[in-house]
Amino acid sequence: MRKLFICAAFLLCACVASAQDFDNIVFDNKTYIDGLATVQCYLEDYPYSLPVITLNSDEKLVLSFDDLGSDSRYLKYTFIHCTHDWKRDGLSQLEYLDGFMEDEISEYSYSFNTIEHYTHYNFSFPNDMIRIIKSGNYILYVYDDTQDNPILTQRFMVMEPSPAKIFGEVKQASDVVNMFTWQEVDFLVNTGNYIVRNPAMYLHASIIQNGRWDNAITGLRYRSGKPGEYSFNYDNNENAMPGSSEFRFFDTKSLRYNGSNIVSIGYRDNTNYAFVVQDEARPYGSYISNPTLHGYYYIKNEDFSGINTEDYVKTVFTLRTEFTVSGGDLYIFGALTDWQIKPEAKMVQNPHNGLWEGMLFLKQGFYNYQYVYVKNGTQYADATYIEGSHWETANEYSVLVYLQDEGAVYDKLIGYSTFKMQ
Repeated sequence: MRKLFICAAFLLCACVASAQDFDNIVFDNKTYIDGLATVQCYLEDYPYSLPVITLNSDEKLVLSFDDLGSDSRYLKYTFIHCTHDWKRDGLSQLEYLDGFMEDEISEYSYSFNTIEHYTHYNFSFPNDMIRIIKSGNYILYVYDDTQDNPILTQRFMVMEPSPAKIFGEVKQASDVVNMFTWQEVDFLVNTGNYIVRNPAMYLHASIIQNGRWDNAITGLRYRSGKPGEYSFNYDNNENAMPGSSEFRFFDTKSLRYNGSNIVSIGYRDNTNYAFVVQDEARPYGSYISNPTLHGYYYIKNEDFSGINTEDYVKTVFTLRTEFTVSGGDLYIFGALTDWQIKPEAKMVQNPHNGLWEGMLFLKQGFYNYQYVYVKNGTQYADATYIEGSHWETANEYSVLVYLQDEGAVYDKLIGYSTFKMQ
């Protein structure tokens, strides 16, 4: 009788999940409620990695985030399979998931000895409750009790067990106009045992710079090739993008002393404050080498040991520009804003001293960041407007290769590799 009940519950869950059209969310990294912070999704034990795992392996991904709100929640999650360009494909959840179609998030803990109280969620997947049986692009969808109450979405990828080989390099752009400011990612894909019957239609590649999706090149088609070997070597910017500059950084791992690029730390109105050193716009400066985390951050408290002892800090930024900013707005940008243009990250010019000022509520740690310009009426984050752009910048690029079998309705992820500007 118990087995019949479990089976019936599973089938009901599966039917409900497969019937959901998910039209209340976007297929991108996004939070849907106020009070969520420090959202990270990465390969287990590799916190600065693109979230990619291999199908049918022991690899797991980790999702962690903080809920600064006081509401009690009953959080669940599910997975949504997507096309190579992050649209909903024709698969039902029964076709790419094994086990239950949704699961509870039962792994959480509370902040300890902090000014800002929060609930920290941290769990790994896939697991015994939900298993993934097809490769490709996925959305991790977290919701409160029912799928009508979205909490957050995160992109991740699952690669075929026997991946295609990708040989590539990052170099100065071939295009004469952009050769001193852009970088080009040339690569060759050896598909091995994969049969590619119509590569012009079914073979696609994506290029991601430093883990950010907002400027990713998707749907890239091969330029030349022969059966089993396809070249993505272009000369006209199809596989190129601005190099920008090395990321700026600051350190708030301690609230007892000023870390790197922190000029002052304080406490008032029951809140911690940290003031980042005044930054200067650098659109026309020469390239300066400076090792960074490629835009990422890591969380740490050097003052106290223990779990969830990291506090939140109102982190204040100031930027001086020697030119007038018009036709758009400036934003603080990086993994610290989930690579998103967020209203709270907008800079405002102080009428008294002309400095641009902004503030983010950030957990203690070491952070990379940039300033970006967003033209009115767009959502494009232009880092070159303030930061400048150099072909030498030590960016990291991820190349993802997708193949749709002829007659199939979904894109497999058959290859993944990373390349750095040397």
